[in-house]
Amino acid sequence: MPFELPTDLTPELVPLSWLIGHWEGTGVLGYAEEESQQFEQHITFSQNGLPYLIYTNESWLIDEDGQRLRPLTMETGIWQLDRPQNDADSGPGMLPADIVPALRTADDVEKLRNGDGGFDIVATIVHPGGVSELYVGQIKGPRIDLSTDAVMRAPGAKDYRAATRMYGLVEGDLLWAWDIAAAGLALQSHASGRLHRA
Repeated sequence: MPFELPTDLTPELVPLSWLIGHWEGTGVLGYAEEESQQFEQHITFSQNGLPYLIYTNESWLIDEDGQRLRPLTMETGIWQLDRPQNDADSGPGMLPADIVPALRTADDVEKLRNGDGGFDIVATIVHPGGVSELYVGQIKGPRIDLSTDAVMRAPGAKDYRAATRMYGLVEGDLLWAWDIAAAGLALQSHASGRLHRA
């Protein structure tokens, strides 16, 4: 399915624009000695005219025939270029931004390109169970590499200390992999998937 760039996109979302849309597919998960399991996943990246993408992710455990067994989990968050905030950005809280976007042209965005030829990004992802992740990383063309800068846990949350994620656009599909450090263990493979644009 061909992808069309939205016409109302603020310039600084152009590097992230290939993510926009609804993605569906399957993957495999496991951790340490646990037996691997298959899952179905739906991810949506949307935008509302502001300089960030809204991220939602729902998943279900499935059997060997691809039939849903039960809901697995969900997560939600915000993905954006990592740059200094100014009066054209909203917040803190609900304080309104100036009417104009902080970055108005493609040339403004190009000034943010890093020494590796990509753009620094930040993603905040919230999970059920009292866990929030702050990722920092880079988007370079159709590849994103993220690692946690901070993991916040509620007092009753399970042990979860760090993570890395990789996303890539391969032959029109979204491929991703997620490594975690949890349950007192070092960072290791946890889940991966291949999703097609729905």
